[in-house]
Amino acid sequence: MNIRLSVFDVLSVGLIGLRTRKTRAALSALGISLGIATMVVVTGIPASSQADLMSRLSALGTGVLQASGAPDGSGDSAVLPSQAPAMVARIGPVEQVAAVANTHVPLRRSDKTGDGDGAGLAVLASTPALLDLVRGQVRSGRLLDATTAGLPVIVLGSVTATRLGIPDLTPGAPAPQVLAGDRWFTVGGIIDPVALAPELDVSALVGWESTVTHLDFDGHPTVVYVRAHEDAVEQVRAVLPATVNPADPSTVRVTRPSDVLAAKRATASAFSALFLGLAAVALLVGGVGVANTMVISVLERRAEIGLRRALGAHRGQIRTQFLTESVALCLLGGLAGTAGGAAATAGYATYQGWPVVLPPAAILAGLGGAVAIGVLVGGYPAMRAAALSPTAALAA
Repeated sequence: MNIRLSVFDVLSVGLIGLRTRKTRAALSALGISLGIATMVVVTGIPASSQADLMSRLSALGTGVLQASGAPDGSGDSAVLPSQAPAMVARIGPVEQVAAVANTHVPLRRSDKTGDGDGAGLAVLASTPALLDLVRGQVRSGRLLDATTAGLPVIVLGSVTATRLGIPDLTPGAPAPQVLAGDRWFTVGGIIDPVALAPELDVSALVGWESTVTHLDFDGHPTVVYVRAHEDAVEQVRAVLPATVNPADPSTVRVTRPSDVLAAKRATASAFSALFLGLAAVALLVGGVGVANTMVISVLERRAEIGLRRALGAHRGQIRTQFLTESVALCLLGGLAGTAGGAAATAGYATYQGWPVVLPPAAILAGLGGAVAIGVLVGGYPAMRAAALSPTAALAA
């Protein structure tokens, strides 16, 4: 009579080897545990490092584009429409838009010096979002904002401040003034060098509304800065000319995506290939250890197999017993390895100051891989045990 075992009975019988040979089971589980832990670590630590690298690369402006007027036959740049920033802001993947315009007025430290005092320095009308878009940082004072946009306040680039003899602003002391054209402006802030827009280092920024009021600015931008979602940078670049100047897109010149973006994508691809290779090696090492344990277990337990067969257990039940033992052994090791690998990853990433990243795929692969390895490496020993006849097993 063929008796079907319940799930509870299958587990009870399948775990006999683990309960009776605890030391060997622990050592075997340790082998697969180290393999799974290695897989989690070699996936989690590089992923955490990659997340930190990606964050640093993103800070360099991988999604920043610039649109400006293309030079015409006389060498002058084409004039952009005053509505260009507002039109660009309506592009779906665009996250931030800012604009500057060259006022073409001289900048001097006082009215006692000539126009050559500020040679090479530009006074730019600026929208408030500019420095945030290009990741500009204030060295002293404050940046332009909605409060100062219409006032005669000026923010100096790092080189401009040095050239004008104003390396820093002293809190509580009267703010220095500089002459832009024939109008005095109070220096409200000085910015650090801007890696994304080095042209701002040799410029002085005045609020958009302030230049209209005090410098007779006509409202036409010279350069439109755009920060777009990284995945859509190329698409945004393709539509920028027609968006900035619908009447004549050919007069608009757009910078190409940052080289940093290409480097970032190449880095992500290289990391992914490395993860897969290291994880495969780690799992292979753990699986070999469990296979060796299961083969030895069958050899040592021939008498037990023979007795069970003599008492009525059929081949399928013997096969299920050893396959269950193999899967349970690997699953225990997988749970321990996943927990240990996650803890090691979190500890190392925290020590390095990286964000802790535990890819869900690595956790699921750790547990799923443990079960799969249990089935694969337990298959042969289980079939070998089931193939033993009662008399041959008891005679061994």
